[in-house]
Amino acid sequence: MPKALPMIDTTAPVCCAPLASGPLSDEDALQVAVRLKALADPVRVKLVSYLFGSPAGEEISGDLAAVLNLSESTISHHLTQLRKAGLVVSDRRGMNVFHRVRADALQALCVALDPNCCR
Repeated sequence: MPKALPMIDTTAPVCCAPLASGPLSDEDALQVAVRLKALADPVRVKLVSYLFGSPAGEEISGDLAAVLNLSESTISHHLTQLRKAGLVVSDRRGMNVFHRVRADALQALCVALDPNCCR
């Protein structure tokens, strides 16, 4: 059984010096690792990719399940992990839950990994 993600504050994108700048503090390393662990699953990578490519910029859980040919409970599990890592935001509107990527969080993660990646 994989270890659960530690509980950290994910209300803001990861903010630390780039990995190339030298050894990270334990806290900064944890911030980066939690986000990378959340993305370390092919279904989650596909979810993020699909959300980025969505014309509306957001999708409903049921639509994601249909497109990825997975059950809604499986999609919900993966979206929960992405939400806990601060990479996805979900909003309930009536009977539907809409999900969208936090582009700022993914860009901050890219900058932490390589400060030259987003130039």
